[in-house]
Amino acid sequence: MTASPTSFEAVWERADGIEGWLKPEQGRRLYDAARSVGPGATIVEIGSFRGRSTIVLAQAAPGDAHIVAIDPHGGGDRGPGEIAPDAARGDADHAAFASNLAAAGLAHRIRHVRKPSSGALEDVSGHVELLFVDGAHRYGPARADIVDWGGRVTDSGTMLVHDAFSSVGVTLALLSTAVISRRWRYLGRVDSLAEYRRADLSGADRLANALRQLAQLPWFVRNLAIKCLITARLGRLTRLLGHKGGWPY
Repeated sequence: MTASPTSFEAVWERADGIEGWLKPEQGRRLYDAARSVGPGATIVEIGSFRGRSTIVLAQAAPGDAHIVAIDPHGGGDRGPGEIAPDAARGDADHAAFASNLAAAGLAHRIRHVRKPSSGALEDVSGHVELLFVDGAHRYGPARADIVDWGGRVTDSGTMLVHDAFSSVGVTLALLSTAVISRRWRYLGRVDSLAEYRRADLSGADRLANALRQLAQLPWFVRNLAIKCLITARLGRLTRLLGHKGGWPY
């Protein structure tokens, strides 16, 4: 069995070669969140793809943490232009996910639930200390993940949401839930990875919390403009917006 590295640099060296959308700075935020959970904690990841973020979570978490990776590996909701299911593509992702976990010596640490997140609620019992949401980015599924799975997060627990203030569906889902919520304190973001803490907010706190999130909307509009330019094959113009290339996330 491969020994678990203790430093983020060692963890990221292991995860960096795996296809995925998690940036190093976002990986650090995920790593820190997993390192901070208590003994026996439950960590749930929605949207594992090929295991990049899963490996970061498993390497950082306490040895007795329960780590559940939920991903149907159906070949859809996978990336830009890859929304429709594709069984062959999904099976390839599943095989790569299993292979990557085995290569990292982590297959025994992860319980993979190969279902859509909406169908996996009964597969996890009790409260969740850390929730990482990077599932389907359409409004309906994204909102359901925040509401249904977010509702399982314990007091003072953490929810991390990828593609926040970048994806239209995820951003609308946050605007209709976390932005106006009494129970989610916004702690900031690393690019599109937003962090929330379960807390009971007073009226004044709630207003300030909402304003901090609404202040991210100009960045969201910039991301939409970049995506439109890339889609229209005008990617060179994204430099005018300070973009260095590639899909913004």
